[in-house]
Amino acid sequence: MVTLEPASTALVLVDLMPRIIDLPLGPRSGTETLDAACALAERFRAGGASVVAVRTERPNVVEQSPGSELHQRVAALADAVVVKGTIGGFHHTDLHELLQGRDVSTLVLAGIATNMGVESTARAASDHDYELVFVEDAMTALTTAEHQAAITLNLPRFGQVTSSPELTLRVAATPS
Repeated sequence: MVTLEPASTALVLVDLMPRIIDLPLGPRSGTETLDAACALAERFRAGGASVVAVRTERPNVVEQSPGSELHQRVAALADAVVVKGTIGGFHHTDLHELLQGRDVSTLVLAGIATNMGVESTARAASDHDYELVFVEDAMTALTTAEHQAAITLNLPRFGQVTSSPELTLRVAATPS
């Protein structure tokens, strides 16, 4: 069981955009991943933790591809949105400053693709000394093999891989 302090924890949802959700993915569909990520976001918000959504915009193009906005469910649950122009969420964005302004020291990551946007964001987060938790059942990749390689080989080197049912937020003690 992974128990987190809501005041110092943020859920970071990576690239939950219609054009990515609609791709053929594995081990789970984009819709299944979206559902799991939104359920997590609802739990985090109810528990007093921050929810940050990160999405991609292609640099140097006049108009973004259709479906490049955040999925409307994610946009409605996000406390903040970070727009990136690279694979990871930290390079040339204000993600670190945003998290520091909220006194966040632990990141819980979910989204698409496990071995690309999520892992790249995690690597930079590790360089910034964040504690990292990865929610396996709220991530997916272009293939099951890529997802499995990330969750068994790479991500455990940066933090703890867990599942949604194994993740809880501490509840503030009620005054007597």
